[in-house]
Amino acid sequence: MHLEQWDDFVKARYRPDRKPDEFRQFTADAPPVVKDFYQLNHANQTLDLVLAKEREYLPLRKRRMSVWQAIEELNQLVDDSDPDTDLSQTGHALQTAESARRDGRPRWFVLTALLHDAGKMLTVFGEPQWAVVGDTFPVGCAFAPEIVYHEYFRDNPDTRRPELRTECGIYSPGIGLRSVHMSWGHDEYMYRVTRPYLPEPAQYILRYHSFYPCHREGAYQHLMDAHDREMFFWVREFNKYDLYSKSDTKPDAEALMPYYRELVDEFLPAELRW
Repeated sequence: MHLEQWDDFVKARYRPDRKPDEFRQFTADAPPVVKDFYQLNHANQTLDLVLAKEREYLPLRKRRMSVWQAIEELNQLVDDSDPDTDLSQTGHALQTAESARRDGRPRWFVLTALLHDAGKMLTVFGEPQWAVVGDTFPVGCAFAPEIVYHEYFRDNPDTRRPELRTECGIYSPGIGLRSVHMSWGHDEYMYRVTRPYLPEPAQYILRYHSFYPCHREGAYQHLMDAHDREMFFWVREFNKYDLYSKSDTKPDAEALMPYYRELVDEFLPAELRW
Protein backbone atom coordinates (compact mmCIF):
# COMPACT_ATOMS: atom_id res chain seq x y z
CA MET A 1 0.00 0.00 0.00
CA HIS A 2 1.39 3.41 -1.00
CA LEU A 3 1.06 6.64 0.95
CA GLU A 4 -1.01 8.13 -1.86
CA GLN A 5 -3.74 5.63 -1.01
CA TRP A 6 -4.37 6.95 2.50
CA ASP A 7 -7.64 8.58 1.48
CA ASP A 8 -9.06 5.23 0.41
CA PHE A 9 -8.96 4.09 4.03
CA VAL A 10 -10.66 7.10 5.64
CA LYS A 11 -14.24 6.13 6.60
CA ALA A 12 -16.93 8.51 7.85
CA ARG A 13 -18.36 8.07 11.34
CA TYR A 14 -18.04 11.51 12.91
CA ARG A 15 -21.01 13.81 13.60
CA PRO A 16 -20.24 17.55 13.45
CA ASP A 17 -22.34 18.17 16.58
CA ARG A 18 -20.39 15.62 18.64
CA LYS A 19 -19.31 17.02 22.02
CA PRO A 20 -16.10 16.18 23.96
CA ASP A 21 -17.99 14.19 26.62
CA GLU A 22 -19.31 11.88 23.90
CA PHE A 23 -15.84 10.44 23.29
CA ARG A 24 -14.41 7.48 25.25
CA GLN A 25 -17.80 6.11 26.31
CA PHE A 26 -16.66 2.79 27.76
CA THR A 27 -20.06 1.58 28.93
CA ALA A 28 -22.14 -1.57 28.90
CA ASP A 29 -23.31 -0.47 25.45
CA ALA A 30 -19.78 -0.32 24.01
CA PRO A 31 -19.13 -2.64 21.05
CA PRO A 32 -18.32 -6.20 22.18
CA VAL A 33 -14.92 -6.02 20.49
CA VAL A 34 -13.94 -3.15 22.83
CA LYS A 35 -15.01 -4.99 25.97
CA ASP A 36 -13.38 -8.22 24.80
CA PHE A 37 -10.18 -6.30 24.14
CA TYR A 38 -10.04 -4.83 27.64
CA GLN A 39 -10.84 -8.15 29.25
CA LEU A 40 -7.77 -9.66 27.59
CA ASN A 41 -5.65 -6.58 28.24
CA HIS A 42 -6.43 -6.38 31.94
CA ALA A 43 -6.01 -10.10 32.51
CA ASN A 44 -2.62 -10.31 30.79
CA GLN A 45 -0.78 -7.05 31.50
CA THR A 46 1.33 -8.23 34.42
CA LEU A 47 4.68 -7.03 35.74
CA ASP A 48 6.37 -10.21 34.48
CA LEU A 49 4.86 -9.76 31.02
CA VAL A 50 6.06 -6.17 30.80
CA LEU A 51 9.59 -7.04 31.91
CA ALA A 52 9.73 -9.82 29.32
CA LYS A 53 8.54 -7.49 26.53
CA GLU A 54 11.07 -4.84 27.53
CA ARG A 55 13.86 -7.43 27.27
CA GLU A 56 12.59 -8.60 23.89
CA TYR A 57 11.90 -5.27 22.18
CA LEU A 58 13.81 -2.44 23.78
CA PRO A 59 17.22 -3.40 22.43
CA LEU A 60 15.53 -2.33 19.13
CA ARG A 61 16.92 -5.15 17.05
CA LYS A 62 13.80 -6.26 15.16
CA ARG A 63 14.29 -4.25 11.98
CA ARG A 64 15.70 -1.11 10.40
CA MET A 65 13.25 0.94 8.36
CA SER A 66 12.02 4.45 7.71
CA VAL A 67 9.02 6.10 9.30
CA TRP A 68 7.24 5.88 5.95
CA GLN A 69 7.77 2.13 5.70
CA ALA A 70 6.27 1.76 9.18
CA ILE A 71 3.28 3.91 8.24
CA GLU A 72 2.59 1.78 5.18
CA GLU A 73 2.74 -1.37 7.32
CA LEU A 74 0.01 0.04 9.58
CA ASN A 75 -2.53 0.87 6.90
CA GLN A 76 -4.53 -2.31 7.50
CA LEU A 77 -4.72 -2.06 11.30
CA VAL A 78 -8.08 -1.36 12.97
CA ASP A 79 -7.68 -0.58 16.67
CA ASP A 80 -10.03 -2.84 18.66
CA SER A 81 -9.72 -0.64 21.75
CA ASP A 82 -11.03 2.58 20.19
CA PRO A 83 -14.81 3.09 20.10
CA ASP A 84 -14.55 6.57 18.58
CA THR A 85 -13.28 6.12 15.03
CA ASP A 86 -13.18 3.79 12.05
CA LEU A 87 -10.28 5.64 10.45
CA SER A 88 -7.16 3.83 9.40
CA GLN A 89 -4.18 4.40 11.67
CA THR A 90 -2.49 6.54 9.04
CA GLY A 91 -5.65 8.52 8.43
CA HIS A 92 -5.93 9.28 12.14
CA ALA A 93 -2.22 10.19 12.33
CA LEU A 94 -2.43 12.67 9.47
CA GLN A 95 -5.69 14.11 10.78
CA THR A 96 -4.15 14.65 14.23
CA ALA A 97 -1.01 16.24 12.79
CA GLU A 98 -2.97 18.57 10.55
CA SER A 99 -5.12 19.73 13.47
CA ALA A 100 -1.98 20.63 15.43
CA ARG A 101 -0.44 22.29 12.41
CA ARG A 102 -3.51 24.47 11.81
CA ASP A 103 -3.26 25.71 15.41
CA GLY A 104 0.34 26.83 14.87
CA ARG A 105 1.91 24.23 17.14
CA PRO A 106 5.73 23.87 16.99
CA ARG A 107 7.12 21.65 14.26
CA TRP A 108 8.26 19.03 16.78
CA PHE A 109 4.68 18.91 18.13
CA VAL A 110 3.22 18.38 14.64
CA LEU A 111 5.74 15.61 13.98
CA THR A 112 4.87 13.96 17.30
CA ALA A 113 1.21 14.05 16.31
CA LEU A 114 2.06 12.29 13.07
CA LEU A 115 4.12 9.62 14.83
CA HIS A 116 2.16 9.12 18.04
CA ASP A 117 0.61 5.76 17.08
CA ALA A 118 3.40 4.41 14.86
CA GLY A 119 4.49 2.12 17.71
CA LYS A 120 1.54 -0.05 16.74
CA MET A 121 4.16 -1.64 14.50
CA LEU A 122 4.22 -4.17 17.33
CA THR A 123 1.24 -5.84 15.65
CA VAL A 124 3.36 -6.37 12.53
CA PHE A 125 5.87 -8.19 14.71
CA GLY A 126 3.11 -10.54 15.86
CA GLU A 127 1.94 -8.96 19.11
CA PRO A 128 -1.79 -9.30 19.90
CA GLN A 129 -3.70 -6.05 20.15
CA TRP A 130 -4.08 -6.34 23.94
CA ALA A 131 -0.27 -5.93 24.12
CA VAL A 132 -0.17 -2.97 21.73
CA VAL A 133 -3.14 -0.58 22.05
CA GLY A 134 -5.60 0.67 24.65
CA ASP A 135 -5.23 2.80 27.76
CA THR A 136 -1.97 2.34 29.65
CA PHE A 137 -1.31 2.10 33.39
CA PRO A 138 1.53 1.21 35.77
CA VAL A 139 2.25 -2.40 36.61
CA GLY A 140 3.98 -3.49 39.80
CA CYS A 141 1.44 -1.74 42.04
CA ALA A 142 -2.31 -1.68 42.63
CA PHE A 143 -4.47 -1.07 39.56
CA ALA A 144 -6.27 2.24 40.09
CA PRO A 145 -10.09 2.18 39.97
CA GLU A 146 -9.96 5.00 37.39
CA ILE A 147 -8.76 2.53 34.72
CA VAL A 148 -11.56 1.71 32.27
CA TYR A 149 -13.24 -1.65 32.86
CA HIS A 150 -11.37 -1.99 36.14
CA GLU A 151 -13.46 -5.04 37.03
CA TYR A 152 -11.57 -7.10 34.45
CA PHE A 153 -8.43 -6.99 36.60
CA ARG A 154 -10.02 -9.74 38.69
CA ASP A 155 -8.38 -12.19 36.27
CA ASN A 156 -4.91 -10.60 36.51
CA PRO A 157 -2.45 -12.75 38.52
CA ASP A 158 -0.77 -9.65 39.97
CA THR A 159 -3.90 -8.95 42.02
CA ARG A 160 -3.03 -12.09 44.00
CA ARG A 161 0.55 -11.02 44.74
CA PRO A 162 0.51 -9.10 48.07
CA GLU A 163 3.63 -7.08 47.24
CA LEU A 164 1.92 -5.71 44.10
CA ARG A 165 -1.45 -4.89 45.65
CA THR A 166 -0.48 -1.77 47.62
CA GLU A 167 -0.79 1.77 46.30
CA CYS A 168 2.94 2.04 45.57
CA GLY A 169 3.77 -1.66 45.19
CA ILE A 170 7.43 -2.07 44.22
CA TYR A 171 7.89 1.71 43.95
CA SER A 172 8.26 4.52 46.48
CA PRO A 173 6.08 7.66 46.75
CA GLY A 174 7.13 10.38 44.30
CA ILE A 175 9.60 8.09 42.55
CA GLY A 176 8.89 9.66 39.15
CA LEU A 177 7.33 7.95 36.16
CA ARG A 178 10.73 7.40 34.55
CA SER A 179 11.24 4.65 37.15
CA VAL A 180 7.79 3.08 36.73
CA HIS A 181 7.03 0.15 34.41
CA MET A 182 3.96 0.88 32.29
CA SER A 183 1.68 -1.71 30.73
CA TRP A 184 3.26 -2.86 27.48
CA GLY A 185 2.20 -1.23 24.24
CA HIS A 186 2.83 1.20 21.44
CA ASP A 187 3.41 4.24 23.67
CA GLU A 188 6.52 2.88 25.36
CA TYR A 189 7.77 1.33 22.16
CA MET A 190 7.57 4.45 19.97
CA TYR A 191 9.07 6.55 22.76
CA ARG A 192 12.11 4.26 22.75
CA VAL A 193 12.39 4.22 18.96
CA THR A 194 12.45 8.03 18.69
CA ARG A 195 14.01 9.01 22.04
CA PRO A 196 17.43 10.02 20.60
CA TYR A 197 15.89 12.49 18.18
CA LEU A 198 12.95 14.35 19.76
CA PRO A 199 12.76 16.98 22.54
CA GLU A 200 11.63 15.91 25.99
CA PRO A 201 8.04 17.21 25.73
CA ALA A 202 7.63 15.03 22.62
CA GLN A 203 9.01 12.06 24.53
CA TYR A 204 6.43 12.56 27.27
CA ILE A 205 3.64 12.79 24.70
CA LEU A 206 4.68 9.57 22.99
CA ARG A 207 5.21 7.68 26.24
CA TYR A 208 2.08 8.75 28.11
CA HIS A 209 -0.58 9.83 25.61
CA SER A 210 -2.60 6.66 26.36
CA PHE A 211 -2.16 7.05 30.14
CA TYR A 212 -5.72 8.33 30.51
CA PRO A 213 -6.12 7.22 34.15
CA CYS A 214 -3.48 9.84 34.99
CA HIS A 215 -3.74 12.74 32.56
CA ARG A 216 -7.54 12.67 32.37
CA GLU A 217 -8.72 11.09 35.64
CA GLY A 218 -5.91 12.23 37.98
CA ALA A 219 -4.86 8.78 39.21
CA TYR A 220 -1.30 7.80 40.16
CA GLN A 221 -0.29 11.26 41.36
CA HIS A 222 1.54 9.55 44.23
CA LEU A 223 4.08 8.09 41.80
CA MET A 224 4.78 11.32 39.92
CA ASP A 225 7.44 13.90 40.72
CA ALA A 226 7.49 17.63 40.03
CA HIS A 227 9.11 17.16 36.61
CA ASP A 228 6.39 14.72 35.54
CA ARG A 229 3.71 17.23 36.49
CA GLU A 230 5.45 19.95 34.51
CA MET A 231 5.81 17.76 31.42
CA PHE A 232 2.22 16.51 31.60
CA PHE A 233 1.14 19.95 30.43
CA TRP A 234 2.26 18.79 26.99
CA VAL A 235 0.53 15.41 27.30
CA ARG A 236 -2.77 17.14 28.04
CA GLU A 237 -2.23 19.65 25.25
CA PHE A 238 -1.66 16.81 22.80
CA ASN A 239 -4.76 14.97 23.98
CA LYS A 240 -6.88 17.76 22.51
CA TYR A 241 -5.69 16.70 19.07
CA ASP A 242 -5.46 12.94 19.55
CA LEU A 243 -9.00 12.59 20.90
CA TYR A 244 -11.01 15.53 19.62
CA SER A 245 -9.62 15.84 16.08
CA LYS A 246 -11.42 12.65 15.05
CA SER A 247 -13.73 13.50 12.15
CA ASP A 248 -14.72 12.42 8.67
CA THR A 249 -12.61 15.11 6.99
CA LYS A 250 -10.32 13.31 4.56
CA PRO A 251 -6.78 14.69 4.55
CA ASP A 252 -5.37 15.22 1.06
CA ALA A 253 -2.35 12.97 1.56
CA GLU A 254 -0.79 13.63 -1.83
CA ALA A 255 -0.86 17.40 -1.35
CA LEU A 256 0.51 17.16 2.20
CA MET A 257 3.36 14.76 1.53
CA PRO A 258 6.02 17.40 0.65
CA TYR A 259 5.47 19.13 4.00
CA TYR A 260 5.57 15.93 6.04
CA ARG A 261 8.56 14.46 4.23
CA GLU A 262 10.50 17.64 4.97
CA LEU A 263 9.33 17.58 8.59
CA VAL A 264 10.41 13.97 9.12
CA ASP A 265 13.79 14.63 7.49
CA GLU A 266 14.35 17.60 9.80
CA PHE A 267 14.23 15.47 12.96
CA LEU A 268 14.79 11.82 12.06
CA PRO A 269 17.38 9.79 10.18
CA ALA A 270 16.49 7.95 6.98
CA GLU A 271 16.18 4.69 8.94
CA LEU A 272 15.20 4.01 12.54
CA ARG A 273 15.97 0.99 14.68
CA TRP A 274 12.79 -0.90 15.56
